[in-house]
Amino acid sequence: MALKVLKTHKTFGGETQFWEHDSSETKTVMKFSTFIPEGDAKRVRGCLIWLSGLTCNEENFITKAGAQRVLSETGLMVICPDTSPRGLNLPNEHDSWDFGSGAGFYVDATTTDYRDHYRMESYIQSELYELIQKQFGVGDRISIFGHSMGGHGALTLGLKAPTKYRSLSAFSPIVNPVACEWGEKAFTGYLGTDRAVWRKHDATELIKAGAVHANPILIDQGLADQFLEKQLLTDHFVQAAKGSQQKAEVRRQPGYDHSYYFISTFVEDHIRFHQRFLV
Repeated sequence: MALKVLKTHKTFGGETQFWEHDSSETKTVMKFSTFIPEGDAKRVRGCLIWLSGLTCNEENFITKAGAQRVLSETGLMVICPDTSPRGLNLPNEHDSWDFGSGAGFYVDATTTDYRDHYRMESYIQSELYELIQKQFGVGDRISIFGHSMGGHGALTLGLKAPTKYRSLSAFSPIVNPVACEWGEKAFTGYLGTDRAVWRKHDATELIKAGAVHANPILIDQGLADQFLEKQLLTDHFVQAAKGSQQKAEVRRQPGYDHSYYFISTFVEDHIRFHQRFLV
């Protein structure tokens, strides 16, 4: 299947679109959404990749974040891929909300049941990245951000391939998955039991090991987030960054939770943060 537009909606003078294509990495049909200012890829000044969180798909950010107005003003586009392969029936894939379908954790699985299809790291880093360059002509003017599991993905993919992305940011990211239940469950299922392998997919551990992005990282974390203390572990990343060369601005926002109400409140700040490095 060639790249196919499923539907288009006029939005703030541009176009919100939903797409699908056959993925060589996941060996499934993958979907993503985009917003293109003025509906003209030739006018795009840069591209933001948004990675969504657990249970989400290609629709959540594009319909809930309210980002199109400021994207239109800045001339930036956004592309929002799904969070896992779909249409499969792998062992335990659909048994829980925090593993399998809708929970790919942006890693390339190595375990027997998942290694052939759950290749979300390579899908983002190679296949989707090249698709963006070919389809939308933005060159290397690409940045990455995300929420929760997607914040984990944005930070880890960006730290492991810092020259691919002009800038990195995240909302409520899972910053130390080797130390929380969500990460332990996902990494065991996708990567096996070797914690040394896990640490290569953990933003806090990558910073400790010397990974660094040339530009500051922006993180927003709500202090009323029900997952903050046991799953997100923001302070672990803060402490790691203090002992490293990585500059990071971690903003703790009183009263805000883990939802898209939080994201929609601060999404303009993140877009304009990335605009500094893209335009």
